[in-house]
Amino acid sequence: MTSAPAPSPSTSMQIHDVLMGRIQKGDIAPQERLVDTAVAAEFGVSRMPARDALMRLAHEGYLEQTTKGFVLPRIDHREILEIFDLRRLLEPRAAALAAQDLSEEELADLDKVLKSARSAMADKDQEKLFRACEIFRNGWISAVSNSSLRKTLQRYMTQVQAVRMMTFADPANHPVIVEGNTRLFEAFRSRDAVAASDRILRFVFDGEAAYLAAHENLQAEKSARKVG
Repeated sequence: MTSAPAPSPSTSMQIHDVLMGRIQKGDIAPQERLVDTAVAAEFGVSRMPARDALMRLAHEGYLEQTTKGFVLPRIDHREILEIFDLRRLLEPRAAALAAQDLSEEELADLDKVLKSARSAMADKDQEKLFRACEIFRNGWISAVSNSSLRKTLQRYMTQVQAVRMMTFADPANHPVIVEGNTRLFEAFRSRDAVAASDRILRFVFDGEAAYLAAHENLQAEKSARKVG
């Protein structure tokens, strides 16, 4: 009996990229469920590449799998703040290691991603900027030689994505994000572990401040709707 052909990687990635773009632009509501059969029907493909795309998005922290499909990550305000505490403790050490561990090729890749981020910001292309910042973060974290520390950082990707999706909605945050990544890259390029540690700590504090402002605005909007 002939086994079914494996799903085309290109088809799966195309679905992944389209859905990721929708998530980043806020086109998918928090209560909306993505079901593989419905996604497959939309894109005119079999169920397997659709499910592969959804599973990949879940692995990357964009979605969360439930018994009835995939939804945006359900992470509450308290948990987000707790993970900011962890990030302040762990990321300075990770950045210090990355400053020592990044290869010249990896540094060149990070430099290209930063240029892409600046270009996206100038073009007001939020989706491209979002993706560039994600690639930059994943790039330097993947270079951390301490595998236990690296895996711990990758484990709270859901929180990072939730914060990123909230803070990217305000264009005023874009220069802060790009400048923070640029300063961190300069420390990496100089092989300055102390500066890398200091700069990622500042970046996390700035990220928390932006998140708290976004959360406060969201709560104010909810209160206004109730009054109305």
